[in-house]
Amino acid sequence: MIEMLLNLQLLASFFLLFSLPLVFFFFFFSKSTDLKKKEEAHTTITPPKVYPLIGSYLAFKDNTNRRIQWLSDLVKISPAATITLHRPLGSRQVVTGNPATVEHILKSRFSNYKKGNTFINTLSDFLGTGIFNADGDTWKFQRQVASHVFNTKSLRKFIEQVVDTELSDRLLPILASAAATQDQTLDFQDILQRFAFDNICKIAFGFDAEYLTPSVERSKFAVAYEEATEISSKRFREPFPLIWKVKRVLDVGSEKRLRMAVKEVHEYAKNLVREKKKELKEKASLESEDMLSRFLSSGHSDEDFVTDIVISFILAGKDTTSAALTWFFWLLAKNPRVERELEKEIMEKSEAPVYDEVKHMVYTHAALCESMRLYPPVPMDTKEAVEDDVLPDGTVVKKGTMVTYHVYAMGRMESIWGDDWAEFKPERWLEKDETGKWRFVGRDSLNYNLFKEGPRMCLGEEMAFMQMQRLVAGIMRRFRVVPALAPGVDPHFISFLSSQMEGGFPVKILHRETSHSN
Repeated sequence: MIEMLLNLQLLASFFLLFSLPLVFFFFFFSKSTDLKKKEEAHTTITPPKVYPLIGSYLAFKDNTNRRIQWLSDLVKISPAATITLHRPLGSRQVVTGNPATVEHILKSRFSNYKKGNTFINTLSDFLGTGIFNADGDTWKFQRQVASHVFNTKSLRKFIEQVVDTELSDRLLPILASAAATQDQTLDFQDILQRFAFDNICKIAFGFDAEYLTPSVERSKFAVAYEEATEISSKRFREPFPLIWKVKRVLDVGSEKRLRMAVKEVHEYAKNLVREKKKELKEKASLESEDMLSRFLSSGHSDEDFVTDIVISFILAGKDTTSAALTWFFWLLAKNPRVERELEKEIMEKSEAPVYDEVKHMVYTHAALCESMRLYPPVPMDTKEAVEDDVLPDGTVVKKGTMVTYHVYAMGRMESIWGDDWAEFKPERWLEKDETGKWRFVGRDSLNYNLFKEGPRMCLGEEMAFMQMQRLVAGIMRRFRVVPALAPGVDPHFISFLSSQMEGGFPVKILHRETSHSN
C-alpha cells in the first residue's frame, strides 16, 4: 500500500512538472481576464473563445461565480438553444434548452443517455450506488422499492401525520416566537432545510431527527453533508479530473475535507440503518411502511448499499423542497398582488386543511410552479452518451460526450413562455372554469422539465407539492415572511447538487393580522 502511494506521489510529481507551462499559461491569462473584468461589464453575450489544449477553460474560469447564468445566456442566444462547449484536452460538453432535444435524451433515446461513468465516479465517494448515482439494474431495483412509498395512502399519512405535526409542533412556534420579538432575524433557508430533513427522515426512514427545534444547533451531520455536497459537485468544475483524483490519493486540500465530511455523513446514515435493523428484528410483526424498512425487508440488507440509499433520499427530500420554498417566499415578498391572491385562497380553507383540501389549492400550486420555473431546485442535469448520436437540432454527439439539459435556461426562454417570461405570474398555469373558479393547467413537461421526464421521472413530485402547499398554507395563515436583506440587494442563485440562496435567507417574521399597516 505504501509503495502504491509512493508511486502515485511520483506520478503526481511528474504530472505537476509536465503541467507547469500550462499552469503558467492559465495563471497569466486568468490574471489578465480578471483585470479586464474590472474595466468591462458583461454586456454582450458571445460564444466563448476556444484555445489549443485548454479549450474554453478561460471563459469557464471567468464565469465561475455565475456559471448557471452564463450557460443559460449562451443557450438563449443559440438559434437551436443548444451549444457545444470545448473543455481541456479536446473533450466536449453539449448544453441544451431545446424541448425536442430534451425529449430525445430523456425519452426517445433514453437507453443511449445514462448517468455514465464520469458522473458516477465523480460522486461515488459521497453517494455511492444510491438511486441518483446509479444506472441499470441497481437503479431499477431502488426505484421499484421506493415507488411503494408514493401511493395515495402514504401521501395522506405524510400530510396529515408527518407534515402537520412538524408544522404545528415545531415550525409555527419558532415563527411565533420571532414575530413576538419583531427584532429577531431568522435564516429561513436553514429553517426550511431543517423542516424538510425531519420530514424525509420520518416518511422514508421512520425516524424523527428532531432537527427543527429551537435548542438544536446545526449538527455535525448537517455541516458535513453540506460540505460533502459542495466539494463533490465542484469536482465537475476541475479542468482536469486527474487533479482531484491525485488530491484524493494524497489526502490533501479539499479532498481531505471531503473524506472527513463523507465519513461523518456515512456514520450518521449507518446508524439509521442499524437502528432500523434492530427495530425490525425486535418486532418481527412490525407493519412498517417506511422506505428503509421495505429495502431491508427486500433481502438487500448489505449495510453499505442501504446506507447509500439513505444518503440519496436525504438529498432528494431535504435539499429540493427547501430550495423551492426559499425562492418562493423571496418572490412572494416582491409580488404583493400574488401574496394577496394566495392569502385569499388560504383563508377559504379550514385552519388545518386536510389532505383533500390541500390537493385543491390550485393558486398555491400554480405559484409554486411559477417560482420553480424561475428558480428550479435542480437547475441542470447531465447525461453521458453511450454511443454516437445526432440530436434533433443536428448537433453531433460522440460516444462519452456529456449532454446537459439546462432547466434554468428553459424557464427563461421567450420562445417557451412569451415576452413576459421575467414576470412572476402564477396565472400562466391557470384558467377559469365555467363557474369562474381557477383551474390548474399543467404545462408540457418537456418545456417545464423540473421533475424530469421518461423512465427516470421523479417519483416524489406529488409528495413534494403536497408538502409545500401545506407548509405555505400553515405559514401564510398567520405570518408574513419579510426579507431582511440590505436595500437594493438581491440574493444570489447558486447550485451544487441542488440550488441554494448564497449566504442564507435572512428574514423577519410578522403577524399577518398586523402586517398590512407595515
